[in-house]
Amino acid sequence: MHLPKAEVLVLNFQTENYVLPKFVKRMSKLKVLIVTNYGFLQADLSNFKLLGFLPDLKRIRLEHISIPSISKDLKQLKSVQKISLFMCSIGQAFGKGSIQILDALPNLAEMHIDYCHDLVELPAELCDLICLKELSITNCHNLSSLPEKIGKLVSLEVLRLRSCTDLLELPGSIRNLKKLNFLDISYCFSIKQLPEHIGETCSLKKLNMRQCSRLQDLPASVLDLEQLKDVICDSETEILWEPFLPVLKNIHIKVVKEDINLNWLHKLPS
Repeated sequence: MHLPKAEVLVLNFQTENYVLPKFVKRMSKLKVLIVTNYGFLQADLSNFKLLGFLPDLKRIRLEHISIPSISKDLKQLKSVQKISLFMCSIGQAFGKGSIQILDALPNLAEMHIDYCHDLVELPAELCDLICLKELSITNCHNLSSLPEKIGKLVSLEVLRLRSCTDLLELPGSIRNLKKLNFLDISYCFSIKQLPEHIGETCSLKKLNMRQCSRLQDLPASVLDLEQLKDVICDSETEILWEPFLPVLKNIHIKVVKEDINLNWLHKLPS
């Protein structure tokens, strides 16, 4: 096939091994690549190095793919700004023998990781993505910890950790995220406390903390969140803010009532 003007390529298949077709190398105008495996197991994807020949490629979405199978074959993708990984195997993707992710994706601005059930600990290597503005990790129910180095993501504006039900805490280095304006920890049932110095995230404007049912109190440093305008919570977490409201007069507390049975979160496949 010869598709020199194509800007979007969608590849659907159902197999345990898939080789990117050679004609991809000649798709010089390609901007978006979506690869979806409909098989029962995550697929090994090879020939990924062909993407290194695409100067305009901006977005990549991979569904049900083994990320370790491509990380050793990954070449520098300077133009890629957004990567989405859905139901992928990612836990061993950036270990020994893999290319440094900063070398491969030096201009990555958005990373979305959703329903990646083998993700137990976020690889510290991801914290080398210094251009990253949005990191979204959702429905990764076995994720229990974030690296302390997450404070190196100095360009980060959005950190979304929704429904990471085993996540125990946020690293103290979050205080270094001076550009962070939105933090979403909703449905993170296992978090017991916020970092002591969270008040140093001086640009934080919106905080979603619905169903953080194990939170007992808030650190005194929340009084330093002068830019904070919107807090989304439930009736239980709303109570935690009451002692601070006489000082934080500009905060709008939005209480959301839950009309669904939250037990479904624990019944998802692991």
